[in-house]
Amino acid sequence: MNATAEAIWHDVECGAYAADLPLWEELAEQQGGPVLELGCGTGRVALHLARRGHETIGLDIEPALLAVLAERGEDLPVKALEADAREFALAEPASLVLAPTHLLQLLPDAEERARSLRCIAGALRPGGLLAAAIIEEMPEPDGAPPPLPDVREVDGWIYSSLAVEAAIGPGEIVVRRLRQTVSPEGSLSEEPNEVRIATFSAEAFEREAAACGLVPAGRHEIPPTELHVGSLVVLLERSP
Repeated sequence: MNATAEAIWHDVECGAYAADLPLWEELAEQQGGPVLELGCGTGRVALHLARRGHETIGLDIEPALLAVLAERGEDLPVKALEADAREFALAEPASLVLAPTHLLQLLPDAEERARSLRCIAGALRPGGLLAAAIIEEMPEPDGAPPPLPDVREVDGWIYSSLAVEAAIGPGEIVVRRLRQTVSPEGSLSEEPNEVRIATFSAEAFEREAAACGLVPAGRHEIPPTELHVGSLVVLLERSP
């Protein structure tokens, strides 16, 4: 996949989600800056906060996505940081670290999460907060029609991503999508895509975090939308 396509697919599949933004705004107002977003992609959350005056750092491992963030945030108080969420450090401590859209559940096991949690604890000032969105379980099918695909048009090309299955297995959910592209001339190409989401309870996650110097500080519910499942945001405070 070339860099442009990588960024486009990220926008198609993630860019329209907004149900969590009010909570991130509220936490940024309470905590002050800087705010670090893990797995920022092309900047859905980081740019939203920067447009509201919050000093923001967007961390991602993919340079193609960060290039889009940097371009879109050229005149905003946002910085792009290319790094792995399991191995990073900041020049100055953050007041708030955000891990939206089950970012930490993309790490396959507790050992990998602990690596990230230790980095987060080291990046936060004493009293700083980590806010991590998790999905504890997928809702049972309710007989409603399947969701419509996420669609975006870019330079005459149509990009469509349809969630076709959420397979629940031991300790993980595998979300499978069908990505389709239609050229300006009308030719169709398609490819499968899948994302593996590790599943664990909020209580188990809080225990993992406590072992890394982050203590429970509350929880918030993000309700489901017509197109997206709900999530639970676990708040964790850096110990003094």
